[in-house]
Amino acid sequence: MAMLEVKDLEVYYGVIRAIKGISFEVNEGEIIALIGANGAGKTTILHTVTGLIKPKAGQVIFEGQDITKTPAHKIVKLGMAHVPEGRRVFSQLTVYQNLKMGAYSRSDKEEIEDSLQKVYKRFPRLEERKNQVAGTLSGGEQQMLAMGRALMSNPRIILMDEPSMGLSPILVNEIFDIIQSVSASGTTVLLVEQNAKKALGIADRAYVLETGNIVQEGRAADLMDDESIKKAYLGE
Repeated sequence: MAMLEVKDLEVYYGVIRAIKGISFEVNEGEIIALIGANGAGKTTILHTVTGLIKPKAGQVIFEGQDITKTPAHKIVKLGMAHVPEGRRVFSQLTVYQNLKMGAYSRSDKEEIEDSLQKVYKRFPRLEERKNQVAGTLSGGEQQMLAMGRALMSNPRIILMDEPSMGLSPILVNEIFDIIQSVSASGTTVLLVEQNAKKALGIADRAYVLETGNIVQEGRAADLMDDESIKKAYLGE
């Protein structure tokens, strides 16, 4: 059984059909990439899976449980975390306060402290800046904070929306290394990413979206070698 199953999902914005009956699945331990041009529906899918948008039709099943109508805050408690596009850190709060906000659904203080130390170990810069106001961090540091905050909920699966957006090439490499280490430590990853080459480089499998439809799917390595994918998304 897949960890996450999306079945025949349809999402509307008013009369516009943004997601057109798509189905896909994510197995435990995988890194799955959703790639596609701007406006293809990638962010809408993540928002629907995490309960921020209610679909018109279809199902979202997480670890055997239908969560299609489950409120977003309860989905977090089930073990799903979302790193939103544009980081969305609490800019007036310190780094430490942002991280503690990520653990709001948990109650065991020792376990929360253990998670905090793991985040600091993974992101040493966050520990160095723990008392700094988040809005004064660089873009790369804010991205690390958004990822660290999501990890504070101790998720079984983490959904990341455009984690490399607006970052320098060096920082992009660093962020992708971190995504791989998050995966290696046992957290399943669903990755939405404009940088198709980097996403396919670390993913196990991928789905290609065009205007609300999945038009291709397969092993990431195979898609990387596909001539139509190279032309459309890899700039080759």
